[in-house]
Amino acid sequence: VQLGESGGGSVQPGGSLTLSCVANTLIANSYCMGWSRQAPVKEREVVARLQNDRTTIYADSDKRGFIISQENRKNTLYLKMNDLKSEDTAMYYCAAEFGDYDHCFDGNFMHWGHGTQVTVSS
Repeated sequence: VQLGESGGGSVQPGGSLTLSCVANTLIANSYCMGWSRQAPVKEREVVARLQNDRTTIYADSDKRGFIISQENRKNTLYLKMNDLKSEDTAMYYCAAEFGDYDHCFDGNFMHWGHGTQVTVSS
């Protein structure tokens, strides 16, 4: 499984970005897919995930304006980010789990993309 992220970039505080992640396999067969991020000198954190029952789960700090969605016919996962703040600056990674449903909850997804950088600054 290969995952390729795009859509990162530089934006001013309050701005929006939409990240995309294209998979080379049928994401409809996944247990879950998600977005994680890692800022310098911080641990990686799961921002949002979308489970195969269409349940969406967000990290508490990101409920304000992040929306995760997927388009199965395009094998693409999205993360729409609104009202971005400087603390949202990080490398954002797409992830997918096809083998162990427990990994949807512990963040240890089986497959990861290489990441796309998001920088929020004035």
